[in-house]
Amino acid sequence: MSNKDIVSHDHSHTPLLGRRDFLCHCCVGGAATAAILAGINRPALADQLNVKATHGTGLCNMAIFLAHARKMTEPYGINLEFVNSPTTGDQAAIFGSGQVDMSSLPYSSFFTLIDKGAPVKIVAGTGAEGCVIVAQPGIDSAEKLRGKSLGTFQADTLEVLPYDWCTANGLDWAEMDVRFMGSGPEMINAFVNGAIDSICNIEPYASECISLVPGAHVLSDGTDVYGNYYTDCIVAVSDRLIDLDREAVKNIIRTFLVAQHESERDRVQACKDTVGTYYKTDLDTLLDASTKQFLMIDQRRHQQFMIDRSASMMALGYTRRPIDESAFDWSMLEEVIAEEPELYRSLIVV
Repeated sequence: MSNKDIVSHDHSHTPLLGRRDFLCHCCVGGAATAAILAGINRPALADQLNVKATHGTGLCNMAIFLAHARKMTEPYGINLEFVNSPTTGDQAAIFGSGQVDMSSLPYSSFFTLIDKGAPVKIVAGTGAEGCVIVAQPGIDSAEKLRGKSLGTFQADTLEVLPYDWCTANGLDWAEMDVRFMGSGPEMINAFVNGAIDSICNIEPYASECISLVPGAHVLSDGTDVYGNYYTDCIVAVSDRLIDLDREAVKNIIRTFLVAQHESERDRVQACKDTVGTYYKTDLDTLLDASTKQFLMIDQRRHQQFMIDRSASMMALGYTRRPIDESAFDWSMLEEVIAEEPELYRSLIVV
């Protein structure tokens, strides 16, 4: 990446509330909404800052997709440019090599970058829940999955979950016929065509597989081993971007909080704005899946959960040592939350 892609410039902070105030999981009246909108003073476009980013394909990416689709960063003079990766494995590699400065990616993929010494930090969360182990008809228990084939993505949360689930259910991971897929469509086709016994997929594609294979079983949605709102994906940025324009990172996080607020307030519109362009499925499937995976930008309380999962990454042979708190920098998120108390109070999943 050339230096022209990141241009350091001054930002005057303007508090950005949600576009509509959303309290106690309900919409407030039109007069209150109008008053809040009147208080938003968006800064005029200044010198454009181009921030290149990679992303995944699941609902965990809804925040960055909405920010991109609705051009939420533009009032801050920030152009969010997506760099598409050929396969899921390439996403982390492109980020870790410095070709881009931001990524919405699985925490497990991020761990491999930290293990190699990449100068990157987790600055926010994004996706919660949504990793699903789906098996062919007749495979309705852990014991029946023993020795069968399982499709997943390498070093992904979609590999960590089945590893942890198998371990919790007394299955030896070495007994499993684990097959690594290159893309979401490849995984879906393999399962739908009966070429593989089970998969661990992300929403909305897990729901799509279930709908396309009558009698398919959900063996785990992750909550049985991890609990509610477990972390799936996070937002990470390069140390370079933090050093050059910390305020820009804050403003991107700010737009992600707004994206969470707007998707919680109007889930249907959020799906309509992203289906087709960002999610390669139909609207009905996306709407159904959106009730099973959530945006959760503030995942500070899940830091230890992620640190604990690094033991699984070591057991799987991807990393040499556990990660620690040095992989995280929540300070910019914390500052935005302090600056946007009404927006933060409006969020459902925190």
